[in-house]
Amino acid sequence: MFVLSLQVEVHVPNARSLKNKRSAVKPVIEGARRRFGVSAAEVDHQHKWQRASIGFAVVSSTHAKAQDIIDSVERFVWSFPEIVVMNADRIWLEAS
Repeated sequence: MFVLSLQVEVHVPNARSLKNKRSAVKPVIEGARRRFGVSAAEVDHQHKWQRASIGFAVVSSTHAKAQDIIDSVERFVWSFPEIVVMNADRIWLEAS
């Protein structure tokens, strides 16, 4: 079993409230869940208007499949023009 997580720090420059920020971040989270079957959530900066940290995780039977899915998720996140990706970190988790 292979577990790979992706944490993406984003800036939402046009957000003027938490509601604006969440309306920009929610399509990213929900879209990734539906399209790629990953777990996804806003994991940090919930009280900041223009910043968010989004976490994604995938469990797969092969290393290559987990990598492919997270690659696709990262490209998906970059495709949203209303957010600016500041940083993206991947972490392989130990699983037996």
